[in-house]
Amino acid sequence: MGRDGEEERRGPAADPGLWQRVVEQVGTAVAVVDPAGRIVVVNPAAERLLGRPEAAMYGQDLHDLCHRDPGGARIPHERCPLLRALAEGRAACGDDDRCLRGDGRLIPVSWSATPLTEGGLPSGMVVLIVEAGTRRRAGREGAERAERVERGEQAARAARTSALEDLTERLTLVAEITDVLGQTLEVDEALARLSRLLVPRLADWAAVDLRVGSRQVYRVAVTGPGGRDAGQEDWRGHLPPAGEGVRSPLVQVLSGGDPVLRDRSCVDVPPDSPLAAVHSAFLRATGAASVITVPLGTREHVTGALTLVRTDPARPFDDGDVEVVGDIGRRVGPVIDNARRFGRQRAVAEAMQRNLLPPLPPHGRVQLAARYQPAPAGSQVGGDWYDAFTLRDGTLALVIGDVLGHDLTAAAGMAQLQGILRALAWDRTGPTGAVVDRLDDAMQAITSVPMASLVLARLEGPHAPGTGPWTLHWTSAGHPPPLLLTPDGNARYLEAGQGLVLGTHLGVAGHRPSATRALPPGSTLLLYTDGLVEVPGSDLGTELARLRRHALALAHEPLDTLCDRLSARMPPGSTDDIALLALRLPVTRTAGEP
Repeated sequence: MGRDGEEERRGPAADPGLWQRVVEQVGTAVAVVDPAGRIVVVNPAAERLLGRPEAAMYGQDLHDLCHRDPGGARIPHERCPLLRALAEGRAACGDDDRCLRGDGRLIPVSWSATPLTEGGLPSGMVVLIVEAGTRRRAGREGAERAERVERGEQAARAARTSALEDLTERLTLVAEITDVLGQTLEVDEALARLSRLLVPRLADWAAVDLRVGSRQVYRVAVTGPGGRDAGQEDWRGHLPPAGEGVRSPLVQVLSGGDPVLRDRSCVDVPPDSPLAAVHSAFLRATGAASVITVPLGTREHVTGALTLVRTDPARPFDDGDVEVVGDIGRRVGPVIDNARRFGRQRAVAEAMQRNLLPPLPPHGRVQLAARYQPAPAGSQVGGDWYDAFTLRDGTLALVIGDVLGHDLTAAAGMAQLQGILRALAWDRTGPTGAVVDRLDDAMQAITSVPMASLVLARLEGPHAPGTGPWTLHWTSAGHPPPLLLTPDGNARYLEAGQGLVLGTHLGVAGHRPSATRALPPGSTLLLYTDGLVEVPGSDLGTELARLRRHALALAHEPLDTLCDRLSARMPPGSTDDIALLALRLPVTRTAGEP
């Protein structure tokens, strides 16, 4: 039952093999429709009931194909309760309806419909259809017979609803796990999310074992029900070796075997290896009555094993559960592999980033401090940098920058820009904007960096000891403004000197502005990257005000303490790395200082 012009979608029926294996276990007619009401799949019982082969029904509008009124005429869409339920994403049922069979015969039916979701969005509906049985005939049958018929119908409806709910729950669980695991690149977080979805919805206990190297096995996660004995979750860490010729289901699965379903009698079988002994002890400690063990990954590439436990003998796992858990294991394996590869890349990028950041030069009594803070777990690193170096005329150059991207490529690009900028600024005493413009021109010719932001500043001291203020010259290429803290207790952002980001290639038609400001003795200047003030979903003005208040509260702290506290207090929800460069001027200047 559908609507013209809507984009065709297929919901959790995206795996035909899983649908065929699970749906065919339901003995009554089942039809699955997409959000537009078109038939995605039907089971053999539906083919028999509707008198039509699956090939003839696939892609057809279920409402237009067979939904009829008592006289056999088509029912307008706006009067169809099933269509309304589909549009509103809610369950519905009908006990007095009719369907038109392929042979032209009109049959009375009852139906139950339950919506399907994928990633929180509607993806269709499962419709369970049965031919209506003999109804009570008023005046022709006694009250006792009518009551028996009614009880039988209620029981049948309850059984159909239970079967449909179980089917929907299994399919929804697989869809949720696929969606949730795709949102993280951290192994521990992925397994924690998996456990929260499996316990207690599908099992009472869950254990995950990962292969480490060619022969080592590590138990990385054990999760039990609420109110559990926490001591039973201590079965974590390196497991003993499996040994040769072992028949233990865990060992067989880790070696590429098929999923295994066991009952309590199998759990009590004496173990045949140290690894099997540890696993059996875990199962006994949890009171396992039914156990499923499936591989994580494929037969050709097994990442580990997932073990699920039920403790109630009246609710054992069945073959349908094995199919569902096996499908989950196939989906989890690649997620873990991707997370491991990401972790290795992140470690290399972070080490490269730290090694490329330069030591800060001495500059008289001017204090300098800098920090680099990697992004939180689950995010990539690379691209943010700071620099400070003495120019040919003895003045001090300061740089803070951020290359587009957060990976090894960005870290390498950062190193290229750092070297080029040092060379361009070394012997130039003109406006800082001219240096940044030359860097923009050179960037496209001799680097692979597509875009970057930065602040280039030059600090000039007073012409004579104790006379006049220090002078800051700077240009910003699309970067957050520097923050100036003065001894009188004020804090302000230096918003002048703003120009376009690097990568825009202004050429001869334009140039970036330069700005100049006198800095009183004892001032503190903060240069930082956007990870300190930008959070997805948060207002930039709010975060800038937060940084200003926090920095002002720390203005009288030693410079290293100020940097430590600012870099450690990343905004909640931040997914970016941070570079921070701080400068503090002396209160007075003595003779002979640069």
